[in-house]
Amino acid sequence: VIVASVVGVYMAMNIGANDVANNVGAAVGSGALTMAGALAVAVVFESAGALIAGGDVVDTISKGIIDPDAVAGPASFVRVMLAALIAAAVWINLATYVRAPVSTTHSIVGGVLGGGLAAAGMSSVDWVVMGKIAASWVISPVLGAAVAAAILAMIKISIIYRSNRVAAARQWVPVLVGVLGATFAAYLMLKGLKKVWRPDAATIALLSLAAFAVIYGVVRPMVAAASRGMSNAREEVNRLFTIPLICGAALLAFAHGSNDVANAVGPLAAIVHIAAAGTVAAKVSIPQWVMLIGAIGLGAGLALFGAKMVRRVGTEITEIDQARAFAVVLSAAITVIIASALALPVSSTHIALGAIFGVGFLREYLENEAGKIRAIRELYEDSREPQLFDTARSEMRSLQSVIDDLLRELPSGAEREHFSNLTVRARRAVQNWQNKKLVRRAHLRTIVAAWLITVPVTALIAGATYWVI
Repeated sequence: VIVASVVGVYMAMNIGANDVANNVGAAVGSGALTMAGALAVAVVFESAGALIAGGDVVDTISKGIIDPDAVAGPASFVRVMLAALIAAAVWINLATYVRAPVSTTHSIVGGVLGGGLAAAGMSSVDWVVMGKIAASWVISPVLGAAVAAAILAMIKISIIYRSNRVAAARQWVPVLVGVLGATFAAYLMLKGLKKVWRPDAATIALLSLAAFAVIYGVVRPMVAAASRGMSNAREEVNRLFTIPLICGAALLAFAHGSNDVANAVGPLAAIVHIAAAGTVAAKVSIPQWVMLIGAIGLGAGLALFGAKMVRRVGTEITEIDQARAFAVVLSAAITVIIASALALPVSSTHIALGAIFGVGFLREYLENEAGKIRAIRELYEDSREPQLFDTARSEMRSLQSVIDDLLRELPSGAEREHFSNLTVRARRAVQNWQNKKLVRRAHLRTIVAAWLITVPVTALIAGATYWVI
């Protein structure tokens, strides 16, 4: 129990150092929160989530991936749990060192898998459950990216691309914040409070609608007052998302603390139960001191080592402003709700990172498309042939097709050569814009590689650790 408690603290600290960054990174990257402010918000709300809504019962075998009856006795089961805890903690520590955000749930799953295989062989593993977990490697980031990109596109169309951004913001920001509030009401009932309260679907829907109505009514006059005298600049309008972003980051931290503390204290609670009762149980009660270990470890890990991961998530993958960060935060909650409704296995870490990549790649696409249009327009205006651009736009044709038609009609000579040269310059201008990268591919490769090897690596470490123990 003493050894497991020490490893439990170590595991909780690694969760705080690695995983919590996903909840506050976007808010820091956008400037809505300073690093110190983000760490303070995360420490308070992660700890509160763990202590208030962490629940008094926890699964001893994460996600039901191994059969406890297949493990030969309580002593062997203790070794499996301890090996799983050590393997997950070591792997998350290594991932934090290389600044790769990884799923702590997948880490403990891999640890339990490896320990179970070492203790009882292949027959002890539920491979259907493992298949669903493997599916989440693809489902989570793709779904998070798609939802975040859709939300950001909606914000751009309804506010950013409008000629009068301030008027559009007065109309749409209260709606978006109301949607955020309603979504988080449902998110907390489904995930953040599920261990202490399980309302039915009708109750969740009614309370979410009530949250939308209340928040919309409160926020609308506040946005009107805040936008009075505001310039039409994008940066000014973006500032209206600051307070909702901070609230969203705090609620994500609370829900994360209530759920992911189990990854640190679940195996520890199982070991404590076996030491006291001498039997293996699928679910066990969590002593308050065990939950306190998890909460303290989360907060300490984040405060001491979390800044580098927050910086990686918030500023180093892609540039994030308040509107993009709002899309990331809202998509994290919406994606979990969609996945719960469809019974899809998802990882909150993969969803959050997928959302950041989603808004980054959407921004990259839109910037490149806009840049190509600007480059070609300027090129043809310089050539005193702006009507070519207007023709292409009015006929919904590409500039290249207009040029090709014109070249076929022109006789040989200086004029034909002029347009041929113009086409070459246009192609070069387009190629230059196509090479513009706004998402750092090196970080993408590192993070995806870490995701893919998390379960196999932790399983190998756990299996080896089981035999050593």
